[in-house]
Amino acid sequence: MIISCSRRTDIPAFFSDWFFNRIREGYVLVRNPLNAHQVHRISLTPSDVDCIVFWTKNPGPMLDRLQLRQNYSYYFQFTQGR
Repeated sequence: MIISCSRRTDIPAFFSDWFFNRIREGYVLVRNPLNAHQVHRISLTPSDVDCIVFWTKNPGPMLDRLQLRQNYSYYFQFTQGR
């Protein structure tokens, strides 16, 4: 499974602590933006995740801790600021 991380918000720039806590717990709960009552539990274990794509304008807050996630493949998709 490919995790497209931070399409709705810039997780690397603003919520990297939250992200690393979710990785440590091994799952994340994702609410459907069109149906607030629909929540999915997504596994974040290395055996279930093929790659994580981070969408960001600023990966800086996350870069010094990426070595903690050696069991994951990942890349950064840089978006332009306005």
